[in-house]
Order: sequence, then C-alpha cells, then structure tokens
Amino acid sequence: MELTRIGDVDIAGIVSKKNYTPSPAAWEDQVFYFLLVDRFSDGKEIGYRDNSGVVFGGIGTPPFTLEQAGNISREKWVANSQGWKGGNIRGLTAKLGYLQHMGITALWVSPIFQQVAFAETYHGYGIQNFLSIDPNFGTEQELVELVKTAHSMGIVVVLDIILNHTGNVFSYNPDRYQKTRQDGSTYNDPRWDGNRYDVAGFNDASGKPTIPFCADATDNVKEAVFPLELQDPASFTCKGRIESWDYDPEFREGDFCDLKDVHHGSGSADDYKPSSALKVLTEVYKYWIALADVDGFRIDTVKHMDIGATRYFASAIHEFAQTLGKERFFLIGEITGGRTRAFDTLETTGLDAALGIDDIPDKLEYLAKGYRNPSDYFDLFRNSMLLGKESHTWFRDKVVTVFDDHDQVRKGKLKARFCAKEEGWRVILNVLALNALTLGIPCVYYGSEQYFNGHATEERDGNDIFLREAMFGGAYGALESSGYHFFNDSSTVYVEFAKILKIRKAEIALRRGRQYLREISGDGINFGLPKMFGTEIRSVVPWSRIFDRQEIVVAINTNYHEPLTVWVTVDDGLHHAGRAFSCLYSTDSKEIGSEVTVTALNGKALQITVPAAGCVVYKAEESRSKDRSLI
Repeated sequence: MELTRIGDVDIAGIVSKKNYTPSPAAWEDQVFYFLLVDRFSDGKEIGYRDNSGVVFGGIGTPPFTLEQAGNISREKWVANSQGWKGGNIRGLTAKLGYLQHMGITALWVSPIFQQVAFAETYHGYGIQNFLSIDPNFGTEQELVELVKTAHSMGIVVVLDIILNHTGNVFSYNPDRYQKTRQDGSTYNDPRWDGNRYDVAGFNDASGKPTIPFCADATDNVKEAVFPLELQDPASFTCKGRIESWDYDPEFREGDFCDLKDVHHGSGSADDYKPSSALKVLTEVYKYWIALADVDGFRIDTVKHMDIGATRYFASAIHEFAQTLGKERFFLIGEITGGRTRAFDTLETTGLDAALGIDDIPDKLEYLAKGYRNPSDYFDLFRNSMLLGKESHTWFRDKVVTVFDDHDQVRKGKLKARFCAKEEGWRVILNVLALNALTLGIPCVYYGSEQYFNGHATEERDGNDIFLREAMFGGAYGALESSGYHFFNDSSTVYVEFAKILKIRKAEIALRRGRQYLREISGDGINFGLPKMFGTEIRSVVPWSRIFDRQEIVVAINTNYHEPLTVWVTVDDGLHHAGRAFSCLYSTDSKEIGSEVTVTALNGKALQITVPAAGCVVYKAEESRSKDRSLI
C-alpha cells in the first residue's frame, strides 16, 4: 500500500520495532564518496570484486581497459548523455566492497525520492512524491538493505534531501505572466517580481496542468505533489523563477528554475513561525530516518531557505535522531556565498557542516595542478578574527571539502572534471591526497579515482551532463566509451589512494590535527613559503598536521616531470636535531620505510625528496626514552 499522507504514517510504531546504529564519534574521521545513483551502478557488471572480495563472474558488462577509450564517437556519446541510464540502489549495494576496499567510510547518496513523471530528472532534485522511492532507483526495502549492508561494512550513509523546492509539480497561468518586448511582441516568462502568480493547476503525469490547484486535489500518487498535505496551495510561494541569484528576498522566494519553491514560514531566526509545509517535510524526513536508519542528510540549496526554517528543521531532526541513539546525526548544508555566510549559517541554524564553501574546490584543483598559490588554499583554514574562532582546528569537522562535483557552478559554461585538462591525469592522486590529508571532511566525487575526464568542448556544450558519466558503462560510459564498467580496484590511482586512506585512518594527526603550510629551501639557508612564479608553481608543497606532540609532514610535487629535493621546516619545539622521521608513504614505493633526520636549520628542518607529480608522508619516530626530556 502506497503512503499518501504523512499524518497516516506511524513513525512511533516503526521506531518501536527497530534497533538503530549510533552516529560516528567524530565525523572528521570519515571519508565521503558522493555519487549520482542513476549513473553509478546498474548491477549488471562482471569482473569486479564483490562485497565478499570474490571476483564476480557471469554474463554482463565487462571491465574497461584503455583500449576502449573513445570506442564511440563524441557526437554519439553526447547524444547518449541525457535522461535515465539505469543506475539503481541494488547496484550501489553490490559495489559497497569496491568503496570499502578503497577506504571510503561514508556515502553521500544523491536524492532517491520519486521524481515528476514527465521529466527525466535522473539526478533526483525534482521530487514529486517525498514519501516514495523513485521506481527507477528501486524500492524502500532496497534502501533499507543498502543502509544495513553499509553499516555491516563500517560505512555510514547520508541522503541528499531537498527542503527548498519540489519538482515541477504545477504550472503558472500563462495569461498572467505575459511580457512585452520593445518591438511590441509578447512572450511568457514567470520571473520573480515580488508578487504571487496565478496557477493554472497541478501537473498530471504528462506535465499538463489538468488537476485543480487546491487542497486534496488528487489521490493519484503519480501526479501533483505528495504527501497529500502539500497539495494545499499555501505550501508554495508561487512567485516565479529566480533571475537575480544574489538579490534578497528573490533568491529565497523564487523558484529554482522550474522547480517550485516551498513556503516555509515567516519571522526571524529567533521567532520563526514554520508553515504547515515545513512541518510536513520535517515529518517526512523523520520517517526516512526511522525506516532506513540513515546517519545524516545533505540539505540542498540552504542559501535559498529562511534561516529560521533551517534552524527549525535542524533542531527537530537532531532531537528526533537523538531519541534513536544517533547523538551526532549529521546535517550538511549546501551554503554558497563565502566563509562568513556559511559559518554564520552553521552557528545560527545548528547545521553541523557546510559543503565546499568559498572557493575550496577551485583552490584544491588548481593548487594540485600548479596554478594557485598554496597559501590561497591553506589560508582558508587559518584562524579568522572575522569568524571569531580561536583555533583553525575548528574547521576540521565543519567543512566537507570537494574538488569535483556534479554541478561545478564555478566553471560557468566550460565545465570539466579534474582529469579533463592541464594534464590532470598526472596529478589526480595528488589532489585526492591534498583533499584527504588537509583540514575538513574529505569527499570524493564518483569516478575521480578512475580518471574520469568528462568535459564540455565549447561554451554551447556547457552542461552538467558532462560531469555525470555512467560508472557502469552502458551507452554513456566514461572516457567517451560505451559498454564497459569502471569498478577497477587495481588501477594505479585506486590502489595508491587506498594506501593513503589506510594511513589516514591509522594516524589521528591526519584526521584531527592542527595544520600548517611549511616553509621550504633549496639550499638550507634561504627559507620561504612555496609560491607561484608568474602563472605557475612547480615546487614541493609541504604541510604539517600536529596532534598533541605528534607531527606528520605531507608534501606534494607540482612539477609533473622532475623529482625535487628540498628542506622542509618542522616544529622547532617538538623536535631535537637528529630525530628521525620515517616515510609512511611515497608514490615511489622504494622510499617507504626510509628515514630522514631533523637538522637545526630555520629552527628545525628535514630534507626530503618528492617524486615528480608525487606525494610523500613522513611521521616523526617515537623518541627514545633518553631523548624524551628534549622533545
């Protein structure tokens, strides 16, 4: 029986029959992996290691090899890019071993709720029925099994949810938003102008507004909007699409393109009066926690919500989750507009972390490629009087950091994955390491570990679609291929990144430590922070993570072709001359286990060699008892 009203859902009854998984003690210990369900796995692949570690055989989609790159023309590949491709929850569940072996501990799953029937919103952000899983993705029970299996493998699950808007569930009356051009001709354009538009009706399954725009308009769960309580016209602002994305109140009241804005309520953050629609959606998401035992939500388009609405939701969800023993249920907000807005929003609303704030993705990508000053990235995490924080360790669990994603708004009309340009394939491991071993909670966008290189070639191509290749192959596989999957756990980047994540898991300093960009020197005399010369930096970029009295030094080399040897400053007070640092990791495996010693230069320093386009990790050896008084 399909659910229609949230008021008819017995959440207490569901809760009484289940045991729930506690929250992680520290979210900064996690490594996220974000995927679009429709583009990840359709469950038809063969020749990969399954969740038990056995190579899965049979008949199905074989693994990709480089010979298959470009086995379909660019034109045909682009033509195949649109619409549903067939990825589903069942396929994702079968690939949890692939993620676990890499070192992933947290899944961020794209929205999986039922989409409007007449639009191929495979990405999940056009919800028509908040109480149902879209049949393209699977069933409620398959979601339950996904979470249960993930938990058994030490992986937590965060669902991507939407509060700000629904899908395109109704149409405006075109007679009431007709515009006139300078030449006297007319056109229809329901742009935000501060006024409420007339609505022609809720959209039926074919996209026509044949359903009256009123409460209890229809009980057909494939039309209009559900739960049925949302069919009250007061659930929507009905003020047309946003054109000025930074004008308040337009960006809070307007529709996100044709996705219809939900009316959340009114008032200040301290005196907010939530609307019935906001209360309904809050109960909806409590239901999904209760049913599936999920561990957190990533909340879409928080910038476009009232602060009071976000606070109401965060408070209600945190309290409900705590009744289930989920003391640190994680709420990640997509908050654009810079650090100050992001952290003000976090502290005012009670959200736990912000996603990819400021220009973290840009600086991550182009520092690894050698086109940004290291200080531009590392300064994002330094003390800030503006934020009023006493230590940059505050950032360690307040920011989810990414370098690739499914939107790439920052790149305008020439969107491209990391490996698409600037020889990114040479340094993809470096950017993964930079993301994983610096402050913040790292998140990997699916396919980055397999050199995905989707990109627009002309501005007219500029489209999110090129960032959303099918990991399972099919007609729209990555690297402009067709018919081959990419679950290759023996590829170089996958194998090396797994080693790095294993070290991160073992070393608390790499997960929770303070962070310092370090000075370098070529001659041991002249020290300074690494920086660009002209438009590039081809240098060793080292940083330290310090936790209590333990220091770990990490360095990448932005010179693609030459290994570089430099002196790297370390903490003067923690170390004495002659103390050893051991190499925990190097892209040159012969260096692993070797030692370098502390020298009295620039306070204290180490001389290290970093392979071309490579990465190294050094840890201070435990001091011998006779030296303990010196450290």
